[in-house]
Amino acid sequence: MTAVTTQKPRLLSGLLLLFLLAMILANTGGNMYGPLMPLYLQQLNASVAQIGLFFTLASIIPLALQILGGWVSDSVGRLRAIAFGSVAGLCAYTVLILSPTWQWLLLAMAFMAVGGALVAPSFDAFIAEHSSEENRARVFGISHALFTVVSVIGPVLGGWLADAYNFKFMLLIAAGLYFLGAIIRIGMARQAAKGEEAQAGRLSFGSLKANMRKMFGLLVAGGLVTWILLTDGVRDISFSLSSNLLPVYVQDIGGLTIKEIGLLNSIFGLFMMLANIPGGWLADKKGERLGIALGMFLIGVAVGLVIYLPTTSLWLYSPGWALLGLGVGIMSPAYQSLISKAFPKEMRGTAFGLFSTSLGLISLPAPWVGAQLWERVTPRFPFLITVVFSFLSIIPIWLKFKLPKKEERIP
Repeated sequence: MTAVTTQKPRLLSGLLLLFLLAMILANTGGNMYGPLMPLYLQQLNASVAQIGLFFTLASIIPLALQILGGWVSDSVGRLRAIAFGSVAGLCAYTVLILSPTWQWLLLAMAFMAVGGALVAPSFDAFIAEHSSEENRARVFGISHALFTVVSVIGPVLGGWLADAYNFKFMLLIAAGLYFLGAIIRIGMARQAAKGEEAQAGRLSFGSLKANMRKMFGLLVAGGLVTWILLTDGVRDISFSLSSNLLPVYVQDIGGLTIKEIGLLNSIFGLFMMLANIPGGWLADKKGERLGIALGMFLIGVAVGLVIYLPTTSLWLYSPGWALLGLGVGIMSPAYQSLISKAFPKEMRGTAFGLFSTSLGLISLPAPWVGAQLWERVTPRFPFLITVVFSFLSIIPIWLKFKLPKKEERIP
């Protein structure tokens, strides 16, 4: 007799791996310039207050589009929405490269916001739909670990190119990588239009209204979704106060060069990548709230370490960035898994459009407020607020981030 062996299905399908390759190429470009954007603004003669104003103004368009992008994804299909977003991203790079002043960069951010609003919710929804509920956090963890290579390669490559040549040259290389990723994503969308997305729905005001009605009902019901919204709002405010000023802090206060700041961001990306898979395993085995609470604790410790460490040394700043990466890496798959389970399948794109972005109505003025606190109180003060709120948010996360039983969930 021959023993019959059953082979376990792979956690990541071939389609998902190709999808991740396209996302990695496109987002390596974004991570080449993204962490250095405040320094690019400075090079274009923007002051600290103007940097804060820039990021506040740049938040307005994502605020208007984030939920709409998720609804488009729910309606026409994940890959089609990503293809539309890729075209907007190519327009953004064109403006980034040609902008003569920092004010013109707002137009690039507008195009990037359109692209992000279409791509970001579709990315997480696509991963959720190519996993089972039992291993979803692990699939998110592995996918995000592979994807996070962009946070390792991008910043150090961007910092080196900007330092050795200039920002414009670095942006040209970033645009080339984005173009390669866009070609693959558009090709996948064309194939999906003949197969799994052939019966995709149409965009209509009626479907948007019905989707928004369901979303509003979940948000105000007082259950898990309500608490995710409230906690996410507080987190957004505290992070937005200081996150865009961190490169300026370590350059102006810490005395680091652009190349060293790029390396720090790569250290952050490396440790985030290393933490993604254990973070997904932890969420699947012990529940999502543990990973989210642990991540918030590590983020609070990391920011406190950076601002209170009396150093101008790259390597003494490195532990702070490493801890920050660990915190985000542990929290991310747990957070994405929790959101995918809290909403019905047909609303996942809309849900990720609402929660996967760090921009919200109440956090809209936060970058400008953070810049004012930097100039009027101390440069350290906005970061201190981030630390305090990171620790305080652990309380509602632990008490309220509990999934209902399967039979009680919305189908």
